[in-house]
Amino acid sequence: MRYLFLLHSPDGGPPTDPDDPAVRKMYEEYGAAVTAMAEAGVLVDCAPLTPAASATTLRVRDGEVLLTDGPAAELKEQVGGYTIVECGDLDEALRWAATMPAARDSVVEVRPVIDTGRAR
Repeated sequence: MRYLFLLHSPDGGPPTDPDDPAVRKMYEEYGAAVTAMAEAGVLVDCAPLTPAASATTLRVRDGEVLLTDGPAAELKEQVGGYTIVECGDLDEALRWAATMPAARDSVVEVRPVIDTGRAR
């Protein structure tokens, strides 16, 4: 079964200052976690996201497309990245989610992905 890890960030996105040793360390830790998932054969995809302020929110109302700059909701934490894994069960997915630095610094939301039967 596939699971989606939503990596929450208190700042709406991952820090990006390459000169900050803490940022470099965080990316090294993410790299190690993702490499371990890939080597174990569970990694499907993962990526950091730009800050929530860069989002465009789309709604269709009465046939009209409405666009708004920014996130859909004002939240203290925003999704800063995602990871999709293929695991045997929720317990295995939770073990992998616990290896993500966001689990120590913020929150990792683990959600099963509904299998719609479409080809992957």
